[in-house]
Order: sequence, then C-alpha cells, then structure tokens
Amino acid sequence: MQIGANTHLFLRKMINMKTFFHNKVVAITGGSDGIGKALIETLLPLGAKVATCARNPDKLHDLKATFPEMPLHCVVADVSNYEDCKLFIDGTLETFGCIDILINNAGISMRAELMDVDVSVIKKLMDINFMGSVYCTKLALHSIIAQKGSIVGISSIAGFRGLPGRSGYSASKFALNGWLESIRTELMPLDVNVLWVCPGFTKSNIRNAALNKNAQQQGESPLQENELMSAETCAMHILTAIQKKKRTCVLTFKGKQTIFINKFLPQLADKLVRKFFYHNGKLVK
Repeated sequence: MQIGANTHLFLRKMINMKTFFHNKVVAITGGSDGIGKALIETLLPLGAKVATCARNPDKLHDLKATFPEMPLHCVVADVSNYEDCKLFIDGTLETFGCIDILINNAGISMRAELMDVDVSVIKKLMDINFMGSVYCTKLALHSIIAQKGSIVGISSIAGFRGLPGRSGYSASKFALNGWLESIRTELMPLDVNVLWVCPGFTKSNIRNAALNKNAQQQGESPLQENELMSAETCAMHILTAIQKKKRTCVLTFKGKQTIFINKFLPQLADKLVRKFFYHNGKLVK
C-alpha cells in the first residue's frame, strides 16, 4: 500500500520528535487542564519523563491514574507561592535527576474593566502568570544550564497587544515576554534556548476560570470554544518549536494578523480590537 506524501511527512515528523524528546525530563506547570494537559498526553508516549504541578489535587490524581505505568511526577502546588515552586522543582530533580525542558504554562485570565475591577485581581494575575514563571525558572536554572536545555513561556497575543477587559492579563504577558527576551540574551553563550509561545485563542478552561471584577471565576466563556484551535494541536506546535529551538512561536492567523497590524497600524488596531470586544459600548468578549 502506497503511503501518501502528507502521511509520510507526518510519520517522519513524529519519528524525529520521538528521537528528540525520548528520555528528556520535561517540567510543566499547570498540567491538569488545557494546553498543559495536552502537552503531557503528547510527551509521555514520545518517551519523555514528565513532571507537572497544579492546584487541584483531584485533577492531578485523575491525570496520574490515566498514565499509571508512565514516568509522570505530579505535585500539588500554586506557582504564585515560592515555596510551592521549590517543592515542585526540587521534587522533579529528586525524582528524575535533572530538568531538560521547563514549560511555564500555568496561568489565569480575567474579564473586567479597570474602572470596576479590584486591584487584587491584577496582583493575582501578576503573581501567577509572571512571578510563577520567574520562581520556577530560577529554581530549575542550574539544571537546565547543565543540560543545555530549554526554557519555555506560554504567553499570549495579549503580550503583544493590550486587550480590553484583560488589563492585568496583558500586563502579566507583556512582562513575561520582556523577561524571557532578557534571559534569552543572557543565556545564549550557555546554549540554553528560551522560547515564548503565543497561542492566540485556544480551546481550554482559561476563560471559564477567568476572574471577574470581584476576583471570582466567571464560570463561562464569552467565545465559541468549539471554533478555536484545540489544545492538542497547540501542544504539537509548541513541541515542534521546542525541537527546532525557535525564539518565538505565534499561532493562528488572527494572532499573527493582530501583531502585524498593531506594530505597523496601531490606531487601526485600537479600532479593530474595540470592535471585536465591545457591542453597544458593553464588553461582550
């Protein structure tokens, strides 16, 4: 039976990916849902050793039960807490001996205008989305340098273009992008690759768990989730970018379009973003 060209390319890609990730120790924050979970479900069959953390012990238990014979280390941890991050990184090093790749994936969003939001919401987003990445990276850095490995930050288009109703989220992702760019330059002579990924709108639980003006989960998504890129597809793009040691990875045409227009036609971007998120003067997305 003749194998089609697309199938051949896919098989070749998977073989190359399996060769690259086999026996690699990959630490992933926020692995109980969405992109983090999809990364784990892709990496384990490739032969990687995976460590993850999340705040929900039940979801971690279910994840561990799904892969009972696989090298998966799970830790209950809140990345906004330095001691929790230390527990996660130290436990990973004790379990697997090193860390080759750190994927700072844990994150939370918001949906509230500045005039209404409690400032504690913005602080919480900065603590989780930015400081959580700083804590885990600093704690894992010695091992990553020794392995000549990779540091990855799961950022957002909101890290290139501020989005209304997500001022704290955008601030945390702008901070993450700038910080990763800084340490990328610092670590270049040590053969450590630093990558930041901007998935665009991806099917996940992040919008349901987004905080409202009172720091409570909004419990619903303002977008049509079934029309968005799947977490599994996003995970494959991320792993390919890691394998190729890319600098940045911007996914979805709309994401690339937004960054381009914002860079070269910022006033037009203001109008288009306003039109997308508002209807009759009300924030609807």
